[in-house]
Amino acid sequence: MPGAAKNTGRQPMDLAAAKVPVGRVHVISERCKQCNFCINYCPADVLEYSQEINAKGYHFPIVAAGKENSCVHCKFCDLICPELAIFTTDTAEESDSDD
Repeated sequence: MPGAAKNTGRQPMDLAAAKVPVGRVHVISERCKQCNFCINYCPADVLEYSQEINAKGYHFPIVAAGKENSCVHCKFCDLICPELAIFTTDTAEESDSDD
């Protein structure tokens, strides 16, 4: 087939050293206005709505069950949230500061 990619078996030289970042999601629940941006646009589908509501009457996002280590720390939720109610931290940096 013309234009079809060939599998050459080539891999990056530093493939073994490459690490996928792991983030931790932090939500400031009282700021959330349930805009849905963080849940809809998370590339790893890490978030879902909680059953609880905040003082404003909105359901805020939480990390979905079983997805605790699925955040890739892309920081997209940080950027897209109009209320600055959510942010992520790099778990590698957190463990370095614990030492």
